[in-house]
Amino acid sequence: MRTEAIDSKRRKGALNLRKNWALHLFLLPSVVLLFIFNYIPMAGLAIGFEDFKPWLGIFRSPWAGFKHFHFMFNDPTAIQVIWNTFVIATLKIAIGAVTPFVFALLLNGVKNMLFKRTVQSLVYLPHFLNWVILGGILTDLLSTDGLINQFLQSLGLDRVFFLGDGDWFRVTLITSDIWKEFGFGTIVYLAAMAGINPNLYEAADMDGATGFQKTRHITVPSILPIAVVIVTLSLGNVLNAGFDQVFNMYNPLVYQKGDIIDTYVYRVGLIQGSYSLATAVGFFKSVIGFVLIAVTYKLATKYANYRIF
Repeated sequence: MRTEAIDSKRRKGALNLRKNWALHLFLLPSVVLLFIFNYIPMAGLAIGFEDFKPWLGIFRSPWAGFKHFHFMFNDPTAIQVIWNTFVIATLKIAIGAVTPFVFALLLNGVKNMLFKRTVQSLVYLPHFLNWVILGGILTDLLSTDGLINQFLQSLGLDRVFFLGDGDWFRVTLITSDIWKEFGFGTIVYLAAMAGINPNLYEAADMDGATGFQKTRHITVPSILPIAVVIVTLSLGNVLNAGFDQVFNMYNPLVYQKGDIIDTYVYRVGLIQGSYSLATAVGFFKSVIGFVLIAVTYKLATKYANYRIF
């Protein structure tokens, strides 16, 4: 029976290939580019297991085994960097999951369509801005002589060293990231709300339900599966704290609290020339990220019936 099932799957696969050969042909350039730029460079991971010398190349550099991995796990700086990445990314995921959900519920209750669409467009706009641009704007606004500190001083408050104090820098990173991206999440939830059967709301009106009751018993349960999918899949990015954002905003004063894996790898590898250590740290991050993506995909499949394949 098992052999027959396998043969049946093969026949279906061959039939599908014959019927959809044109679609596979269109897909071929993307597969080739993916192989060239994503899979072939994986050979460079061998650098993490070598005492890499650029003039010797990957194949002639002396083998070092797990030397750089041992150094990474015994280096206080590397441990601090991993912890910073975990803390910043986790807070971004947690707050970034709640903010668009709540905002979408509030915006969905607005009856004035012009106002609703205007607000929706305004909160979505920052998503299209690059962190190079936003980093420069925020650096000017949050500097000790910036507009924000001038406003605080006008209220009789002390100036805040947003970009020079480690704790405030973390708050700045998380807040600015949520401000930039929550509009996109809001669009997703509003789209999910648009698919709710209006007959449910009409039945609730006939039963005398208030707006809060309709939100609680109809809207929230209807979009909860989408929220579960978004949250579970975002857990795979728990070691991605945002290189573009941090790189464009951090400085040596906040390395202890604001340095993350990606910026550490950039600084150690490209600036200091410790290619092997940088590759080892990056490889560690990739392995953890792969495991988390696999686990979160299983969770999304189990609790939200979400499948890619």
